[in-house]
Amino acid sequence: MGLLDDVKNVIGQYSAGTASPADLEAQFHQVVGTANPSAVSQGIADVLGSNGTQPFGQMVSQLFANGSADQKAGMLNALLASATPEVRAKLGSLIPAAAATGAVSGAQATSIPADAISALAQQVHSQNPGVVQELSGFYAQHPTLVKTLGSAAMMLAMRKIAERHS
Repeated sequence: MGLLDDVKNVIGQYSAGTASPADLEAQFHQVVGTANPSAVSQGIADVLGSNGTQPFGQMVSQLFANGSADQKAGMLNALLASATPEVRAKLGSLIPAAAATGAVSGAQATSIPADAISALAQQVHSQNPGVVQELSGFYAQHPTLVKTLGSAAMMLAMRKIAERHS
């Protein structure tokens, strides 16, 4: 039995109510630990770009709210790298040091409200849809953050990762 079969099995069990959220999280951890990094990144990108999940900005905001200071800085820096100069200037008004250096520290990132991240992410995404790939690469390195999006997102990510890994 391959990874895809394992994922289908646990998703079926979870949907039928015979697997707990902890079982689903354990399987997610196993999938992201087993699959190649590009499959993990692309599976997460599928979640971020799916019509069956929350809007992109809301998911990024939720992930941001659940991240550590360093993870928040990493997310913001990935957004900044994909943003137009106008969007970077707006962020610079929230964090003046970011405008000067082009980067955000963990301490600076924690001062930004989640609703500002949602708006920023949505604006960057509308101007540069490639930001999904940038952030999914970051989230692939921090898969525990993806768990905070909930079981539907984990199931979709696992399914897509397993399909690409096979």
